Amino acid sequence: MKNRVITISREFGSGGRTIGKLVAQKLGIPCYDYEIISKIAEESGFSKEYIENEAEKTSYFRPYGMMSNQDYMWTIQIETILDLAKKGSCVIVGRCADYVLKDRADCLNVFIHSSFEKRAERIVKEYGETEVPTEKRLKDKDKKRASYYQYYTDKKWGDYRNYHLALDSGELGIEKCVEIIVDLY
Repeated sequence: MKNRVITISREFGSGGRTIGKLVAQKLGIPCYDYEIISKIAEESGFSKEYIENEAEKTSYFRPYGMMSNQDYMWTIQIETILDLAKKGSCVIVGRCADYVLKDRADCLNVFIHSSFEKRAERIVKEYGETEVPTEKRLKDKDKKRASYYQYYTDKKWGDYRNYHLALDSGELGIEKCVEIIVDLY
């Protein structure tokens, strides 16, 4: 049987990571999220902390004839995602996996979103309060993801045309989103 892959792209605070993990658990397949960061660290020699802070940033400065650190991490990320998809059926959260695997007929690309209010409520519940106001946290994280996606894919992040399925986790709930994705799989 051919490997089947589910990619989960998500707005910050929408529960996409949780949905991806639960889908993988129900299907009995691996879910890759932070594991990709570990692989990039292993391949690049950069620390996990550096990758977590820098990998989704876009670098418009490129020394002539050289790759920026972000470009180098992007190439490793592509190789890692392609390798994971070859190894077996899985769920891959984030990392532009929908774009990297766009030409695979056996890939279900999902975008998880929710209202601003419900996402704000969720991040406070899940991650707690910080010195940075909730509204700023949401806007900054989504802006960074959108910029990164646009820079490396030349596509608009969150545009329904890039995905097979878009689910509003705030309206449907986490469990219903999981159920829909598992049924489609």
